[in-house]
Amino acid sequence: MHSQTLPLAPGQRRFATASAVLGWFALAVQLYLILWGRWTDQASLVGGLVRFFSFFTVLTNTLVAVALTCAITDRCGAAHRFFRSPIVCAGITTSILLVSIAYNLLLRHLWTPEGWQWVADELLHDVMPLLFVGYWWLYVTKGLLGLKHLLAWIAYPAVYFAWLLFRGNAFGDYLYPFLDIGTLGLGRVVINAFGVLAGFVVIGLIIVLIDRLKARRVQNR
Repeated sequence: MHSQTLPLAPGQRRFATASAVLGWFALAVQLYLILWGRWTDQASLVGGLVRFFSFFTVLTNTLVAVALTCAITDRCGAAHRFFRSPIVCAGITTSILLVSIAYNLLLRHLWTPEGWQWVADELLHDVMPLLFVGYWWLYVTKGLLGLKHLLAWIAYPAVYFAWLLFRGNAFGDYLYPFLDIGTLGLGRVVINAFGVLAGFVVIGLIIVLIDRLKARRVQNR
């Protein structure tokens, strides 16, 4: 897999560092809020951790924070090479854009968070997606993407959906109302899931197209 081995571009370290710090901060706030809620309800904290890492938003923002952290470290291990890969970064970009778009279209109107929950909500769903898209646009090598990579990226939301169904069947908690089989039924949930997956594919196609156009523009200079 291709690895970004070139020296960091001017401003890249500062941008990635600030974005990584903000990303980890947002995740820490959200984790605290979930665990605090479990504590006050005298519920299992381990269950709180499982719930925290069961959200697609949390998983994808964790990938964003890890990729940004790997970008500014000097290590050359397999994990660092993986998360520096332009192909992986483009896949994460596609996923974090899906997080933001799906949340703002399907979920934002369902609640009105306040205080620190509002802070975490805005950071995870709006700020971090914009920052990582900016990072990908400005600093990640272009010209390496193809449709085969989009097919590989689809595995992430597909596996997540399978996990969500398993978790929901086991605990009766589907996390996202548009994927709640208990309320909507399996048929409707499958339609909704394919709709979200179609949105992912459209976003991915746009990312691949931008990648090719920007690479061609650079070559023609």
